[in-house]
Amino acid sequence: MSNCLGLYIEEQLIKYAKVSKERDNLKVETFGVMFYEKLSDAIKQIIEETYSQKTPISINLSEEMYNYFDMFSLLTKNDLQKAIKTEFESYCADKGYNPNVFETRYSIVDNNLDKDKIKIIHIAENKIELNKIIQQIDGYRLTTVSPTAMAIPNLIDAEASDNCLIVNIEENTTITTILDKKISNVDILEEGSKNFLTKINVKENSYAKSYEVCKNTTIYTSEGKELQDDATSYLEDIMPTLFEIVSKTKKILNDNVEKITKVYITGTGALINNIDLYFQEYLSEADCEILKPYFIENIRDVSMKDYIEVNSAISLALMGVGEGLNGINFKRPSLADSLPDWLKIEIGTPKKDKKQNKEGLFTWNLGQKLDVIETNLVRATAGILLLILVYSGLSILLDNQINRKDKEIEESIKATSEQIKLADSDNEKIKTKTNEYSSLIKSIEDTNDKIAERNRTRNAIPNLLNQIMSIIPANVQITSIENTTGTHIAIYAQSNKYEQLGYLVAKIKTDVILTNVVSTSGQKEDEVVVVKIEGDLP
Repeated sequence: MSNCLGLYIEEQLIKYAKVSKERDNLKVETFGVMFYEKLSDAIKQIIEETYSQKTPISINLSEEMYNYFDMFSLLTKNDLQKAIKTEFESYCADKGYNPNVFETRYSIVDNNLDKDKIKIIHIAENKIELNKIIQQIDGYRLTTVSPTAMAIPNLIDAEASDNCLIVNIEENTTITTILDKKISNVDILEEGSKNFLTKINVKENSYAKSYEVCKNTTIYTSEGKELQDDATSYLEDIMPTLFEIVSKTKKILNDNVEKITKVYITGTGALINNIDLYFQEYLSEADCEILKPYFIENIRDVSMKDYIEVNSAISLALMGVGEGLNGINFKRPSLADSLPDWLKIEIGTPKKDKKQNKEGLFTWNLGQKLDVIETNLVRATAGILLLILVYSGLSILLDNQINRKDKEIEESIKATSEQIKLADSDNEKIKTKTNEYSSLIKSIEDTNDKIAERNRTRNAIPNLLNQIMSIIPANVQITSIENTTGTHIAIYAQSNKYEQLGYLVAKIKTDVILTNVVSTSGQKEDEVVVVKIEGDLP
């Protein structure tokens, strides 16, 4: 039987789940959520409470980056790897990145648009961030580091699954597209649970309490009853974020060439009551439901919602027991991982043997024939000594070459310094002339800017009014529009429903009617909610 402890780590909380696998049977042995101030202490406590000191551990990446490359399907494995490396280096050159600072993995899927090609899902993680993640589990058996978006499909039955989207609303939201039982695409959204938990935390002054508030919040759909004042105090923090997520999910669903029949919702956001009904209102083309691990049956003493709460951790643990995609583990095997089991000997716990001298673990009688283990140990020791000798010789040789190069560099630096002095003298003369020309150019540019600004803003206000008229919901009334300073606009709107005001704010942002848009949380007066929306003309 194999087992693994999955740790999904966010900025202030950890979701954990310990999963065991025996043949094809999977079981979640223990799970939970912990809030922390010091991460190392929280990890230590979880490992001790779950008795996982010697258990393999699987954790999530924090800032992975996805790219997609099309390759010819007839390429050999070596040629394919070279082509992928070339494509990524070209991407880094365009973005101004250094490709050597990234650790990369990739997955191959079919190209539905061109049968002669394959699609590469390329994942890159900054090596500095990756090392920070690995150091967090220092001293324990960390075996797997995987992107959560690629692990979360482990929770659905691959054989029975249709084309679907998995919307994982954690700290950031990831949308995993699955076509023909394979991961086809991963979209990372800026919006996530951190947006509304941070806002609720301002009111509650406790991240743990804010998390519980989120779990106990209920969304009432358009066919449900009206919201009460105590409910809206939190929904006004939650709904704008959910609207952005569902809007972008709808765009992904509609842009897919293949028909998507199901949308799964998971993560912290899935704990909000009726969120599946809220998604269903906007995504009528597909069935929307909360993601439940396919192998978990209803248990009398454990709510299914408790399992759903730690879906991300369960999916990571499944990666650790061999489920899911191969080849996307960002944890490089250490020397200890590559050693055979007979060499993994714990210090201070030698095996008892009548022929063994009590003074040490490996004390041999030279008159006896060495057994297989002892022979292999002697060979391993000799090999290590030989490796040390070769390494020492190469180090001395390299040190001599480095010293010689250092002398050459010093001479080159000296000659270059002389040339730099001459160049500095010429540079001062050029600067004098440049300053004169710069003053003239600036004067011309200032004049051009004033003319351009006057031409740009001439029709800005009429255009703004036309755009607002085209998007304003039926239940929203604009009471005032002010041009406060320059291109800054203040809009006062009122409605008897928070959702309509949230929709108006979201449309102003998404349609780029104004930029740098901010809005007040809303003030209720005689059953009417009044908000102030501010932004700049684009």
